[in-house]
Amino acid sequence: MEMIAILGSQGLWEAVLRIATPLIFGTLGALLCERAGVLNLGIEGIMAFGALIGWLAVFNGTGLWTGLLVAALSGAVFGLLHAVLTVPLGLSQHVTGLGITLFASSLAYFIFRLSVPLAASPPTVRPFQPVELGLIGDIPFLGPVLSSQTAPTYLAFAIALVLMYVLFRTPLGLAIRMTGENPHAAEAQGVNPVRVRFACIMVGSAMMAMGGAFLTLSAFNSFFPTMIQGRGWVCIALVVFASWRPGWALTGALLFALVDAYQLRLQSVLEDSIPYQLFLMAPYIAAIAVLAVTARRARVPQALMKPYRRGER
Repeated sequence: MEMIAILGSQGLWEAVLRIATPLIFGTLGALLCERAGVLNLGIEGIMAFGALIGWLAVFNGTGLWTGLLVAALSGAVFGLLHAVLTVPLGLSQHVTGLGITLFASSLAYFIFRLSVPLAASPPTVRPFQPVELGLIGDIPFLGPVLSSQTAPTYLAFAIALVLMYVLFRTPLGLAIRMTGENPHAAEAQGVNPVRVRFACIMVGSAMMAMGGAFLTLSAFNSFFPTMIQGRGWVCIALVVFASWRPGWALTGALLFALVDAYQLRLQSVLEDSIPYQLFLMAPYIAAIAVLAVTARRARVPQALMKPYRRGER
C-alpha cells in the first residue's frame, strides 16, 4: 500500500517536474537539430559546459537570468562548431558530436579547476526561487506542486509549446522539416538548407546548455564535473521515443522523470530487501525497454545524418 501511496504524494510530483526540466531542454534541443537533418551527440558535453559557465557567471556577480543567457550563448558556440564541421565540411556527425562532448566536458572541468581552488566542498550561489502563482497556488494538490517550481521549469514548458507550434503551424517549421527530409527539394522551393541547419543546430545547442544550467542555477546551487550523469544520452533516446515530435518529447521526459523520482522514494520503502543499485538502474532499463518497442515504429527524418552538398542529387 505504501508503494501505491507514493504515487499520490505531493513531493513525488514536485520532484517529477524538477527532474524533467533539464531533460525537456535537452530533448527539445536535440529534436530541433535532428528535424533539420543533423545528429548532435555533443549534447552531454554541451550540457556540462552550460552548467559550468552559467554557474560561473552567477558566481562572479551576474544575475540568474544573465547566467542562463550566458549558458545558452556558450551552447550556441559549440553548436556553431558542430555545424561548421558537419554541414559545409560534411564530416561524420557521430564522430564530431562525440568529439564535442569530450572537448566541452574536459573544458568545463579545466575552467572549473582554474576558477575554483580545491576545497572540501564547491562554493555555492543563490539559485532560482519558486515562483509565486497567486490564486493558482491555492488549488488543492496541483497548486503546491506548481508553486514549488522555479521559472526555468515554466520556460522549458513554454519552449515546448512554441516549438510544437513553429514546427507544424508555420512556414519556418515547414522549411525545417523539409530540410530534414529532403534538403534538395527544400532548395528547389527557395529554402537555403545550409542556413536552416546552422540555425537549428545553434538554437538546439543553446537549449541543451540551458538544460545543464538549470542543474546549477535551480535544481542545485553549485557545480561538480559529473553532475550531468548521462542526461544527454537519455535526451537522445527520448527524441527517438517521441518520433521527433515535441509533444511526445515532453511526455517522454515527464515519464522518465516519474520513474526516476519514484525509484528514489521506493529505496526508503524496500531498502532492506532490494539492493539500491537496482533502483538506480530502473529508469534506464525502462527507457531501453520503451525505446526497443517504439523505435521500430518511429519515422526517422529521411535526411538525418546525410551530408548536404548543393547541386548534388
